[in-house]
Amino acid sequence: MSETPRLMPRSFAHLSDEAVVAMLARSDESALAELYDRFGRVAYGLALRILRDERLAEDAVQEGFLAAWRNAGRFIPERGKASTWLLTLVHRRAVDLVRREDRRRAEPLADGVDHSSSGSAEDDAWLRFERERVQAALKRLPDQQREALELAYYGGFTQSELAERLGEPVGTIKSRMFTGLARLRELLADPRPGEAAWKPTPYTT
Repeated sequence: MSETPRLMPRSFAHLSDEAVVAMLARSDESALAELYDRFGRVAYGLALRILRDERLAEDAVQEGFLAAWRNAGRFIPERGKASTWLLTLVHRRAVDLVRREDRRRAEPLADGVDHSSSGSAEDDAWLRFERERVQAALKRLPDQQREALELAYYGGFTQSELAERLGEPVGTIKSRMFTGLARLRELLADPRPGEAAWKPTPYTT
């Protein structure tokens, strides 16, 4: 039995960085993967120099590319190069993470308190509420995006491991995760006018 032929990836070799961003503005997922292929390594190096933490640097790069996905329509080529615009987004996210980590480390911890068991009933209810919200939002994503996110964040798979496991190019996995996270954040944001707010399931003790 012959295998179904896989579609060949679109070639972007002849396009400028600015042209790829223009395609990104039209919600072209393959354009996002192309930008990551072109600038992902440089963006990670920039974030790592600022944060000096590999995991935080990966978060900064991911958030920076998500910002590019959401704001590509605002990019104006006459004002600067696409690479500068993209790396500026990553730089801003890295600086934001530095400030967040500094605030977190500055928070005083009470001596002699077992924080692992000090959660109140209100805290437990809030955590349960947030967990249900995330699970409900995940169910609204396309199957491929949900699968990639769940395997990455719950299963601990890297993007390379996901590509091997799912039989897809790494660029496709990256793009799938970026767009899935962007949609997830929209779903978890406050409801728009006319939309019904998410409601938790009934809770019984």
